[in-house]
Amino acid sequence: MSLSDQSNASGAVPRLRHPPDRHVRRGKDFEHAFRRGSRARGALLLVIVVENGLPITRLGLSVGKVIWKRAVRRNRVRRIFREAFRLEQHQLPAGVDIVLVPAEKRLEPELEATRAELVALARKAHKRLVQKREQEAAARPPDAGSVEA
Repeated sequence: MSLSDQSNASGAVPRLRHPPDRHVRRGKDFEHAFRRGSRARGALLLVIVVENGLPITRLGLSVGKVIWKRAVRRNRVRRIFREAFRLEQHQLPAGVDIVLVPAEKRLEPELEATRAELVALARKAHKRLVQKREQEAAARPPDAGSVEA
């Protein structure tokens, strides 16, 4: 559905926002994602997905100074990644934190390519996360504390 299809009775197009509660900011959350998350790599992005226990999808960005010495370049990559997330947020799995990392050094991403890759890789990583959770649950012995009479 395009933005023009989403217009309301007054003809105005609803605004897709990226409010502050949709950001991953705490170091602990990033550590959790890097340690426990499922990954999917594409030409532009490395997507890391981990459950967050919330009903919303949050975005975290990891764009390093080592690769881009100039803040202008790093900020441009971040802006494109944020905009891709903002536009595709309804196509992404809910209840997860998604951390985006540039897949290549000195990447110059384009918005449309980033949007398409973000959705595909997030779904792939989420599918791996669900499979991983199911395997862990199957390997776990039944709860010894619950005895049936």
